[in-house]
Amino acid sequence: MKSSIILELQYLGPVQYYSKFIKYETVYFEQHENYRKGSFRNRCYIATANGIVTLSIPLLKGKHQQAPIKTVSIDNRKNWQIIHWRSIQTAYGNSPYFDYYKHELQILYEKKYDLLFEFCLDVQEVIFNALQITPTVHFTSSYSKETQEDQIDMRNIILPKTRSLANDIHFDAYPYPQVFEDRLGFLPNLSILDLLFCTGPEAYQYLQMSSK
Repeated sequence: MKSSIILELQYLGPVQYYSKFIKYETVYFEQHENYRKGSFRNRCYIATANGIVTLSIPLLKGKHQQAPIKTVSIDNRKNWQIIHWRSIQTAYGNSPYFDYYKHELQILYEKKYDLLFEFCLDVQEVIFNALQITPTVHFTSSYSKETQEDQIDMRNIILPKTRSLANDIHFDAYPYPQVFEDRLGFLPNLSILDLLFCTGPEAYQYLQMSSK
């Protein structure tokens, strides 16, 4: 049985992404890849009264495409942190557990970050604490297309495109109460924030139920 998994760092990744952290004993974060567009590395999806909204971290133009992931710089000329935090507050301010988790999360949007990789690392720590999980985390020592014998490679599998769900036979989004479910219906595989703010301490159980 595979006991470890290798993943890219994501920005407030979807429920699918975090289901892996409770399924595998050890997680390797890829730190020697090149940045790839069209991923959750710098974006996430949240639910608002008007539907799904994308929160995207702006990156310095001409600097990030195919650049080593640890060198990708955030474009702090734009007030993205203020915009993202206000969007999260608007979307989830009335959710059952927003007040419970908001303080640690807000710190992420008050501290200046220059590098995307460093910001996403701090994001993981906050989310792990909120989920009350302590996975054994390692970082890759070099980039390799081949993985270790006991390791499953999920790099570039969990993507914004809906087809990524079809590529993951070990995930099936389990419904949970959502803020705008009465008007939008259940929206699967949103950012982990949606699950945390809506279910609180039960988020771990929902991750388990979504993980095959």
